[in-house]
Amino acid sequence: MKLTVVGSSPAWPNPGGAQSGYLIEGPGRLLLDCGPGVLARLREHYSVNGWPQVDAIVVSHFHLDHWGDLVPWVWGLMIGPAREDDPPELWVPPTGRSELRALGGRLGMPEMFEETFQVREYADREPFHAAGLDVSAIRLPHYTLETYGFRVTNGARSVAYSGDSGPSELLAELACDCDLFLCEATLERAELDGDLRGHLTADEAVAAFRASGARRLVLTHRPQELPLENGLELAHDGLEIDLA
Repeated sequence: MKLTVVGSSPAWPNPGGAQSGYLIEGPGRLLLDCGPGVLARLREHYSVNGWPQVDAIVVSHFHLDHWGDLVPWVWGLMIGPAREDDPPELWVPPTGRSELRALGGRLGMPEMFEETFQVREYADREPFHAAGLDVSAIRLPHYTLETYGFRVTNGARSVAYSGDSGPSELLAELACDCDLFLCEATLERAELDGDLRGHLTADEAVAAFRASGARRLVLTHRPQELPLENGLELAHDGLEIDLA
C-alpha cells in the first residue's frame, strides 16, 4: 500500500499548494478528500490520457477545502476528457446525496454529481469497501458540521486520516495501532479556535498519536506560517510513503 500526499494545505492554500487530497494505492486507487488544486495535481502526475485513474473518492465533510474539486471533476466526466471513462465511486457522509443535490442546485444542475459519479453514502462505524480497500468512518468533532475521519486497510497495512477534527478521544480510537496516522494540526494555539473546537494544535495531534499506539505520525493541514519543531514530520505536496 502506498500513500501520496496530493494536497495538504489548510483552509487557505499554502503558496503553490493544493488543498486536502490523499491518494492511497493498493490494490486500487482511493482518494481521501478532493480539495481545490487536487485535480490539477492528479492530472499532472497521476493521469492516463490526460485524466486521473481513480477508482473511488471519499469525502470527509462539506467544507470547500475538502471537496471543491469535485465540481471540475464533474465537467471532466460530463463533457471533458473523462467522458468515456468509467466514473469513480463517490463516497459521502450520511445525507450526502441531498447535500450534493443542494450544491448542484446552486450551480444550476441539481443532479450533476449523481449523473456523473457513482454516489454512495457511508455510515458512522459501518465498514465499506472501496477501490479494493476496507474503509471505516468515525464521526469526529468539527464545529457543528458533520465530519468523519477514516481508517483504511488492505488487510496487511493501515492508514488513519483525521480529516478536520477538534480534540477527541475518538482520534486515538481511529488510529489505534495503525501503521500511519495522518493528523491535522492547523492551529498555533488552542485559544485561537472557537468555543466549539474544530481543529488541533500540533501538541494535541501528538497527544492523540501517542494515545493511539500508531507507528508513524505525519501532520497535515498546517499553514506554512507555522513551522514545526521537535523533529515532527510534516506532510508536503508530493510526499510518497510506501507502506509495503
